[in-house]
Amino acid sequence: MAKKSAVERNLKRERMVKRHAARRAALKAQATDPDLSAEERFAASLKLAELPRNSSKVRVRLRCNLTGRPRGNYRKFKLSRVALRDLASTGQIPGMVKSSW
Repeated sequence: MAKKSAVERNLKRERMVKRHAARRAALKAQATDPDLSAEERFAASLKLAELPRNSSKVRVRLRCNLTGRPRGNYRKFKLSRVALRDLASTGQIPGMVKSSW
């Protein structure tokens, strides 16, 4: 099990990303729009830089929903490899069986 503080920090980042997503997308579109003047694009990039760092999507870490493990995760299931194997072995994931040949 991961540290509770690390998991909570990541959840806080996820909430902040959702809260600032629309404003961030609008500013990013303005900053990269070639039709605007250079001053307007620069002003948009300055406003983008004023947003909280944790509101950026790249700061969110993919963690296991069960254990909080930060590494070895499957995006499709949002589970770590360890938790996925345990659930698959007990038959808790529909359609997934242990392979043997």
